[in-house]
Amino acid sequence: MTNISLKLAETISSNGIKSVYGEPVEIDGTTIVPVAAVQYGFGAGSAAEGEDAPGGAGGGGVAIPFGAYVSDERGVRFRPNLITLLVVGIPFVWVAGHAWARVIKALKK
Repeated sequence: MTNISLKLAETISSNGIKSVYGEPVEIDGTTIVPVAAVQYGFGAGSAAEGEDAPGGAGGGGVAIPFGAYVSDERGVRFRPNLITLLVVGIPFVWVAGHAWARVIKALKK
C-alpha cells in the first residue's frame, strides 16, 4: 500500500506549476491562462506486516480558481474570480472584525 501512495505523491509533485497555471487558451487574439490554488493529500496504512494484512489507502484534492491572466492588445493583466474573492474575503473580514472588537474591549479595561 505504501508504494502506491508514494507513486501518487511523486506524480502529483512532478506536475508542479502545471497544477496552478492551466494551459493557455487563445480566443480571437486574446490569450487566457487560468490560475488556481491546488492542494492534494494522500495516505495509506496497514494493521500488520505481510501481504494478507488488512489495510487501506485514500486521497483527495481541491482546486480553488483565483482568476486568469489575460493577454491582449492592451497588455497582460490579472482578472480575479470575484466569487472566489467573496468566498475567501467574507470570512476573513468577519474574523478580523471580531478580533478587533476583542482588542478594543481589552484596551478599554
